[in-house]
Amino acid sequence: MSRMATMPKLVFFLLFLVAAAAAAQPSRTGRAQAGEHECLLEPHLMVNVGSPVTGVLEQVVVDRGAFVAKGQVVARLQAQVEAAIVEVRKARLEFGSRKAERNEELFKKQLISVHDKDELETNNRLAELELREAQENLNLKIIRSPIGGVVMERYLAPGDLVRQEKILKLAQIDPLNVEVVLPSELHGTVRMGMGGDVRIESAAPTHAKARIVSIDRVIDAASGTFRVRLELPNPDNRIPAGLKCRVRFSG
Repeated sequence: MSRMATMPKLVFFLLFLVAAAAAAQPSRTGRAQAGEHECLLEPHLMVNVGSPVTGVLEQVVVDRGAFVAKGQVVARLQAQVEAAIVEVRKARLEFGSRKAERNEELFKKQLISVHDKDELETNNRLAELELREAQENLNLKIIRSPIGGVVMERYLAPGDLVRQEKILKLAQIDPLNVEVVLPSELHGTVRMGMGGDVRIESAAPTHAKARIVSIDRVIDAASGTFRVRLELPNPDNRIPAGLKCRVRFSG
């Protein structure tokens, strides 16, 4: 009898614990009514950096976590031969330019023919083009960042042979993409250019303003959802990508 008598008390106590836990958790209905939607901060762009030519890697001047500017040198291939060719082409062009100046005076004195003068000028022009070609070949051995951003991964080290391998992976985090998945019933209630107040869930929660730049035009039939992307300015790269957030849309 005593065991039977304690059963209702035990059941009541368990029900009380379940109710208390449910009360402690914020309801999804409450969040929806407040107009906030879960979101995720992602890089605006991710790029794998390689080399357009085959060669041996001489130097990688940045490492994981480093910030790089667009056009900044991030790696170099060995280019001693190409550099020597550039010097030869420069010397040839300089000699041709001095020769053309001397022959200009001779032409004024009618000591050389028009044909000879034209030949000298043509050779000089060809020397300029050859120098430009050699310089471009040398430039191909210098790897520059195509974007401004942060180094996510470094795959190769000096001495590695580069063919079509990736050297670095870069991520542009200014601006950041704010990715939101919404239920299909909200399609049509959000519009391109609409603003959003983003609350970033981190150790020090912050708020930021974003704007809608992309809305899916096809509903995912399996989940009954569609995706919306907002663009969030991050000029000082202060906010890292990968953080969870909540967004409230505003007109």
